[in-house]
Formats: sequence, C-alpha cells, structure tokens
Amino acid sequence: MSDAAPSPCPVVRARSILQKVRAHGDEWFGIDYNMNLYRGCCHGCIYCDSRSECYRIDDFGQVSVKFDALAILRRELRSRRVRGVVGIGAMSDTYNPFERELRVTRGALELVEEFGFGVSVDTKSTLVTRDADLLSAIGRVGGAIAKVTVTTADDELARIIEPHAPSPSERFAALAELADAGVFCGVLFTPTLPWVTDDDATIRGVVEGAAAAGARFVFHMTGVTMRDRQREHFLERIAAVDPALPERYRTAYGERYFCNSPRANENRSLFRALCKKHGLLWRMSDIVKAYKPAQPIGTQGSLF
Repeated sequence: MSDAAPSPCPVVRARSILQKVRAHGDEWFGIDYNMNLYRGCCHGCIYCDSRSECYRIDDFGQVSVKFDALAILRRELRSRRVRGVVGIGAMSDTYNPFERELRVTRGALELVEEFGFGVSVDTKSTLVTRDADLLSAIGRVGGAIAKVTVTTADDELARIIEPHAPSPSERFAALAELADAGVFCGVLFTPTLPWVTDDDATIRGVVEGAAAAGARFVFHMTGVTMRDRQREHFLERIAAVDPALPERYRTAYGERYFCNSPRANENRSLFRALCKKHGLLWRMSDIVKAYKPAQPIGTQGSLF
C-alpha cells in the first residue's frame, strides 16, 4: 500500500475533541474518554460500522482533520479533574496517510503524556510504530495499550475486505516492532465474517501470527454488525469473495444488527485453546488489568 496522500487534508470544525464515556468503558478496554482527531477513514473496509447512517458521515471514505484539534484537546485535558484512559481510533483510524505529515495524532499523544492520562489506540496502520516511544512513556504512568486489528492472516482475502489497509503481514510486522519497543500491544480479531473468516485456518492464522509477533493478547468477536446503509454496502462488496454470499446473508440474518457466525461455539473453543497454548490473554478483564497502572490514575489536583 502506498503511503502517499493527497494534500491538503480537508478541514472540519469541531466544538469538542474529548468525550466522556458514560457507561461500560470497562467493556471496551477500560477507556474513560473517547477522542477522534479525524473524521472518515480511507481503509475501505467493507464491514465498517462507522459508515452507518446514525453517525451522519455522508462520505466516510474522505478523511478530514478537525480544525485546531490540539488546542481544543489541550483545553479539555487541562479542565478534567479526573484523569483516565483516552480511547482513540474507534470511529476512524487516527493513523491515516495524512497523519504522516500533519502529526496531529502524535501531538495528541504528547498532550496525553503531559497531562498524565492513559491511552488506548485502535488501528490497522503501520504508522503507529512511529509513536512507539510515546506509547511506551505513557504506559509507564497512565497506562497504554495498542490494538492492531487483524481479521484474517490471508493477504489476498484482506485485499478484498480491507482493500486500502496495510496487509495483515505488514500489520503483524508493526505489532512486532511495538512489542520490541516495550509497548503493551495485541490484536483486535474483529469482526468475524460468517462463511468468510470463521474457519479454523483463519483462527489459527491470526492467533499464531499474533503470538509470533510478541503480542500480549488477542481479543475476538464471533460476528459482524450490519445496519441501515452499511448493510447494503457490505452485501454488495462481499459478493467479490463469493457471489452466493449476499443472498446467504439476507436469508440467515435479514435485518438483524449482530450477525453471529454459525460456527461461533467452535470458533471460541479453538480460539481459547490456542491463546492458552501461546500464553496470550483473551478475556477483557484480564487485558485491562494487565495494562492499567496498579494504582488509580487519580485527579489533577495540582493543576487547580
């Protein structure tokens, strides 16, 4: 995949960068806040839920940067009396090609470190390795976790379902680089596409690839979500894997939001056995406990 990006990056206005997670933060890697510095994503993953109507992003494939994001973030971090873990990259990959020049994500990580917060990063981009030094430094104080999404170890299949993202091979190499730098890192093995990536070979390929790269964990979900306009987008493109799949999905799942694999039980059994064999964490509670500081991050009383 080319690192080249058109210039300049479109700009959108934003009133806020940091949003408090109101509930269930511990169910997603123990995050306390969410942060999105960019809008949209250029990976082109056919299953991405962020394309759904409820997020109100009409041209999701167009990446835009939020105007004055770092100034807004500095103000918001300074005003928070309670520090916590900031989740980044859930809606759109913060390490898009524009980031190589703009360095907004790196600037945000510098602010996270300055104010003593922790960070939880989701990405498919190999550019995350650029910031291994910051992630390692943040991890020593506020806690840091880097999650590299890998849905299949098959580079050819990935070109169809994640057409503009780095290949799984490249992502495993980035994971190894993070691990070598002392960053607490692992694999987001999600989503699972029924009849596409729910076979035993895929489970083995992802878990064994993670273990070989030095990952500390693999987190796995056994299905894929689909709603409103995202459903038709997905069904149109999954036909490139097998023309019979769109009708198979419609018959099996209809308008259902969570489409669980018919092999979910088999998937979970093999997945957990392989994680145990390779010494990988897989339970959310164990992963959170392993990367978060032993003592609560606490308050910023000295700033007031």
